[in-house]
Amino acid sequence: MTTSAAQPTGRGLAGARAHTRGRDRRLDAVREKVERGERLTLEDGDLLYTTPDIWSVCELAATVRNRLHGAPGAGGIAYYNINRHLNYSNVCALSCKFCEFYRKKDEPGAYTRDMAYVREEVRKAVEAGATEIHSVGGLHPYLPWSYYPELVSTIRDEAKRLGSDLHVKAFTAVEVVHLARIAKVYRGANDASDEGRAARREGIRWVLSELKKAGLGSLPGGGAEVFDDRVHDEAFKGKIRSDVWLDVHREAHALGLNTNATILYGHIEQRRERLVHMQMLRDAQDEALSEVARHSVPGASPPHAAVSAGTECRPTKGRFQTIIPLPFFPDGSDLEHLPGPTGLENLRTLAIARLMLDNFAHVKAFWIMQTLPMAQLMLQCGADDIDGTVVWYDITKVPQGAKDAPTHQEVNVWTLQKAIRDAGFEPVERDTLYRRVFRDDKDPRAWRAA
Repeated sequence: MTTSAAQPTGRGLAGARAHTRGRDRRLDAVREKVERGERLTLEDGDLLYTTPDIWSVCELAATVRNRLHGAPGAGGIAYYNINRHLNYSNVCALSCKFCEFYRKKDEPGAYTRDMAYVREEVRKAVEAGATEIHSVGGLHPYLPWSYYPELVSTIRDEAKRLGSDLHVKAFTAVEVVHLARIAKVYRGANDASDEGRAARREGIRWVLSELKKAGLGSLPGGGAEVFDDRVHDEAFKGKIRSDVWLDVHREAHALGLNTNATILYGHIEQRRERLVHMQMLRDAQDEALSEVARHSVPGASPPHAAVSAGTECRPTKGRFQTIIPLPFFPDGSDLEHLPGPTGLENLRTLAIARLMLDNFAHVKAFWIMQTLPMAQLMLQCGADDIDGTVVWYDITKVPQGAKDAPTHQEVNVWTLQKAIRDAGFEPVERDTLYRRVFRDDKDPRAWRAA
């Protein structure tokens, strides 16, 4: 039987090229770049955002995703993990307009966890077979510096006591700077000179070094929001700017810590500002991968070329691991008058992130904020990871009505695996560093990473 113009000819939803009459020929030049593994420009990104031909945008993102991780129905893989979130406190000195999470010290719903609570959460995580604890919180104005290394060491020590090598992924770049301030090692905060920046980075490095000694394994990507001064001043004034956020991650990379990156979109930012954000992350990743190559493989290929060729999916220390596009939910925040992004905007932004960030090995469709059905669709449009079992997540979430609605958002492993299989991919359990996890048939709680 011949294939008609009304039938899809590629693998997966994003491979459906049965839209000849609606196909945007302006994308042909972008398609040629993608097929050759060439880097896209901001102007290419503008076109990807404005074209009505979203199917071609998704198809192009799927081309890159499948090059790195395999195509649906043809041995392609998608990742999930077994993790648990531990928010140590929601008390915060800031009052960001987009944030529904923060509370002031005496406000109803405010909490700060003690070490007994932390140990109990670790026990639950180990019993569930988790490979990761993800811990972040507000910028607590009263907790001492000593609380934070104690938090990390308590997680690690309790996990070891229970026979688990639980990975601690903790503290956004915003929190790291806050810790440097309360530890009184953050200097040059208002000094725009090279000396001021060097002083700031020295304090950041000290904090990260101490946390690493306590058992910190990696940094999450939160707090990036959108790298733009206009957006910063209007929506989250008081937070660190993009240069400091990037410096925190640079220092983490220099210490051999892998980190994640995020972008919070769909509020007051413009699409062009999202693209600039992606470009800044891409440039920082070039720096990180160049350092990795310089210290390990003399004469290595340019970092973005390596990833585009599908050879940079191995765990490598000291770099960004994944980009996580996060849609803004207006409910309960000071920006609740805004509509927030649509489903198509979510899909398009994730696909563009896959195309623009050619030196990132992974793109995560964070199911907690995208919903599991949307995450399935995103696997066919650029994503290769849907995150994990989670259990509790109260930073932000798909709106549930009341401001203090329950934050229990857990799925089991079977549900994650089924979602991935239904999208056409082989589910692969990973640890935090994207190593394949193997489990003991007799005791599923026992695991090892490849």
